[in-house]
Amino acid sequence: MVFRPIIGTLVYLLDRESNSVLLIKRDARPQDDHYGKFNGLGGKLELDESVVAGACREFEEESGAVLKHLSLRGTITWSNFGPKREEWLGFIFLAESWEGEIVKSNEEGSLVWVKLDRLLQACDDDAEKRAEANLPMWAGDRHFVPMVFDKDQRQFHGTMPYDGDTPIGWTYSRV
Repeated sequence: MVFRPIIGTLVYLLDRESNSVLLIKRDARPQDDHYGKFNGLGGKLELDESVVAGACREFEEESGAVLKHLSLRGTITWSNFGPKREEWLGFIFLAESWEGEIVKSNEEGSLVWVKLDRLLQACDDDAEKRAEANLPMWAGDRHFVPMVFDKDQRQFHGTMPYDGDTPIGWTYSRV
């Protein structure tokens, strides 16, 4: 079977001064496949758009701010993802500088600054610690989000098959 993914981006903006990460809480539309979940900012690439241009455009559309610098942390393929069982190829970025005022919300949800420690706790292997963080995310995110912020400068490249809303595997390499 040929993999024909939707190509998308996720940007995690880290404010080093407050040690907080900008996330979107998808709480604007109950019919949203991501409703109630926290995630990085991003979305689908448009026709004839580069991955970096798409990441910057999506970030600006969702936050009102302009990224000054991006660092590609990795890529992930997702298959049979979500209620529509879509195939995705995601480019995952870390950003640490921006210009402009960040809006409080957009048509998809609320923008919130979350302490990095809380985000990483939400990714912990211990289910009790994850629950204590009270940060609903896609279940598979806990596998790669810590790598976005770790000290290893190598990129990660992984694959995460899903069965609807449930991840059923995770493999990756770093280069």
